[in-house]
Amino acid sequence: MTTPSPSPIRLNDLTHPVVAGLISVIVNYGGTFILVFQAAKVAGLDPEMTASWVWSVSIGVGVTGIILSWLTREPIITAWSTPAAAFLVTTLATAPYAEAVGAYLISAAAFVLLGLSGYFDKLIRLIPPGVAAGLLAGILLQFGIGAFGGMNVDPLLAGLLIMAYVTLKRLSARYAVVGILVLGLGFLLVQGRIDLSGVALKFAAPVFTTPAFSLNALLSIALPLFLITLTGQYMPGMLVLRNDGFRTSANPIVTVTGIGSLLMAPFGSHAFNIAAITAAICTGRESHEDPSKRWIAGIAAGVFYILVGIFGVTLAALFMAFPATFITTLAGLALLGTIGGSLAGAMADVRTREASLITFLAAAANITLFGIGGAFWGLMIGLVAYAALNGRLPQPDQTPAQCTQSPVPTVSKQSAS
Repeated sequence: MTTPSPSPIRLNDLTHPVVAGLISVIVNYGGTFILVFQAAKVAGLDPEMTASWVWSVSIGVGVTGIILSWLTREPIITAWSTPAAAFLVTTLATAPYAEAVGAYLISAAAFVLLGLSGYFDKLIRLIPPGVAAGLLAGILLQFGIGAFGGMNVDPLLAGLLIMAYVTLKRLSARYAVVGILVLGLGFLLVQGRIDLSGVALKFAAPVFTTPAFSLNALLSIALPLFLITLTGQYMPGMLVLRNDGFRTSANPIVTVTGIGSLLMAPFGSHAFNIAAITAAICTGRESHEDPSKRWIAGIAAGVFYILVGIFGVTLAALFMAFPATFITTLAGLALLGTIGGSLAGAMADVRTREASLITFLAAAANITLFGIGGAFWGLMIGLVAYAALNGRLPQPDQTPAQCTQSPVPTVSKQSAS
């Protein structure tokens, strides 16, 4: 990868990307990290080994995100594999932990080989832009609905955030997301609704687990972990970047995150990869009007992840102390621009509109079959519909993938317009 010449960065350019990075980290820890604690409990891990899991996955995600964002000058947001964590909640109950760690290593090595082979990038370029936009809109739809669904649970908090967002959008669109974050935190503090009783300042220390290998762990943990992370994280994550006009090759991303997962696996990290949903918070216009400045959000998110890793469960517990309604409403409102832009991109081309619509609905349905999540099945259904309606399979995107920022994309590829 080559590093493009950076454009001048002013102090004013930092605020929005840094806040976008912070929100993505809050949403990740506040929304899905509980799965890691559940999996650790099922596996019978003691507090030190659980803290090591938090340390390894947070440090690994932070470092790889910073490296990739800096080298590409694009917002490469990395995260742990959420569907894989959900899978481990059920699997670690019966599998020896040392064999699970061995399976983590095998899965990570497979991703390194996949990235070096170059095949994953070729696969991504086969997906038509409209279908990709429909898939992203379908994946994110539930988050947009969740922003308003909070009115059923906590009408005062959700209503305040929604009205503040609309008002700030009218008065100063650039500061809408920043404003609702600050206003929401202030409101919760005034009401005394952030429970900090379980938060104590502690440094995490890595604990090395000697891996063990078995055929059973290979088939029951490593293989499903690889497939779930590939289809549920890497594919939609790369499509998030493509929909916002970023053209970085998937191969170095898969390789770097695979190497990171390989190094951190003995300390408990199950898998990390390019993010999908939380990445959309940083790759769209809400992060920065100028796409060439959005890479700062990737650096910021990486720094916040490393801070969480250093303090182990302390900051993770802090993020999870936020009310669920605050997390879901904040995430949904931050993603509204991306959802709207994705829908516009999906419907822009008349020739692919129906296939894109089918993709959107199938992804929004969140079908789960054979342990594989809705992103994969939404994409498969959309590609089958595209082939049936157009009489041919999708043709490769001829735009060469590279590690530089592309020009601002057209509406059909811009998911945050």
